[in-house]
Amino acid sequence: MKRALVSLAIGGALVAGAPAMAAEPEQQLKNTEDKVIEWRRHLHQNPELGNREFETAKYIQQHLEQLGLEVETGIAHTGVVGLLKGGRPGPTVALRADMDALPVTEQVDLPFASKVKTQFNGEEVGVMHACGHDTHVAMLMGAAEVLAGMRDELQGNVLFVFQPAEEGAPEGEEGGAELMLKEGLFKKYRPDVAFGQHVTSNLPTGVIGYRSGPLMASSDKFRIMVKGRQTHGSRPWGGVDPITTAAQIVMGTQTIVSRQIDITKEPAVVSFGKIDGGVRNNIIPDEVELVGTIRNFDMDNRQQIFERLKVTAENIAASTGAEADVTIYEGYPVTVNNPELTEFALPVVRQAAGEQKVMEIPKITGAEDFSFFANEVPGFYYFLGVTPSGKDPRTAPSNHSPRFYVDEAALKVGTEALTRLALDYMESNANRNAGN
Repeated sequence: MKRALVSLAIGGALVAGAPAMAAEPEQQLKNTEDKVIEWRRHLHQNPELGNREFETAKYIQQHLEQLGLEVETGIAHTGVVGLLKGGRPGPTVALRADMDALPVTEQVDLPFASKVKTQFNGEEVGVMHACGHDTHVAMLMGAAEVLAGMRDELQGNVLFVFQPAEEGAPEGEEGGAELMLKEGLFKKYRPDVAFGQHVTSNLPTGVIGYRSGPLMASSDKFRIMVKGRQTHGSRPWGGVDPITTAAQIVMGTQTIVSRQIDITKEPAVVSFGKIDGGVRNNIIPDEVELVGTIRNFDMDNRQQIFERLKVTAENIAASTGAEADVTIYEGYPVTVNNPELTEFALPVVRQAAGEQKVMEIPKITGAEDFSFFANEVPGFYYFLGVTPSGKDPRTAPSNHSPRFYVDEAALKVGTEALTRLALDYMESNANRNAGN
């Protein structure tokens, strides 16, 4: 159950970020700029895949312990959290960074480029922070250092969440934000809100992109096994053809979005990414496998798509004399930015990035498991541009590309944004928790 947003009202008016704080972190932030870059480069050169972030976790743990935080490790396999208790009572703010890298061989010419290789799905692969999680960790480490240096003035607590396996756990394992919550992370620390950020090549360096309400799609996988009866290709009437049935299912399921779902609520996509069946040209096989993805921005529509995918596939198969077994693997839910928390956060991130460098962005059909945190407490998630001037963000290598490049000048903006979001939220809501 998603917790209601705590009151940010004074006399019925929403407090849209505190314009003045008890302490300003400018000098502390400046002192961390070079450190954040150094940490990022170390992490970039030493990437680890999901649920295998052992050295990354140790690196983070050592940093948090040196800052005097209460540190807990081994959450969801390799996750690390640090609790910073402020000198005065107030709310608890969760700040989250993901730690895992991708099975990608780096093609960027950097002195700290990754040369790491490992085994993934039985193959030797390169490992790269091709989605920028190294920067997320470094910026959160920077925010932790700044805020720890101000602990006596803090009006509340900050929970630093370093999360493994955002890109997905290895086959047969659980992981990520969902497992952290299942293991009791938020029940133990009880944050009031959660903030997170993600670097992107789709925006210029230092530009922050946001959206209130649904920001990123849910992501679910499905598998349909179409079972027919094998026969010679010259005598299709002697069996049941699962290939033609599968083709009808591919086309028929497209009517789920175009004809069966109320798309005036939110858009949705049903896509097939794999069709596998048969061994040679003149044998109609026994079965065909279909694999695909569902992307959607409304949780009610999501459930309807699940139900209608099953009904559509089964009925089409039955009409041809075949059978269809539909399995849906639920992934990440919709990432929703709480509207009130978004309104609070905008003046804060504008202070960090600059008034003209914060922009509303379109919905994103990619998915994020920060969504699990934002289903538990009000959340605000935003994007930070890392494409330098002189390069077009529209054509820059995207996240997950072996040529993904980060302009490190953006890191000071992200560090400041996280720091100020925690500070301003605590100050704006300190009185509410004064009796706790």
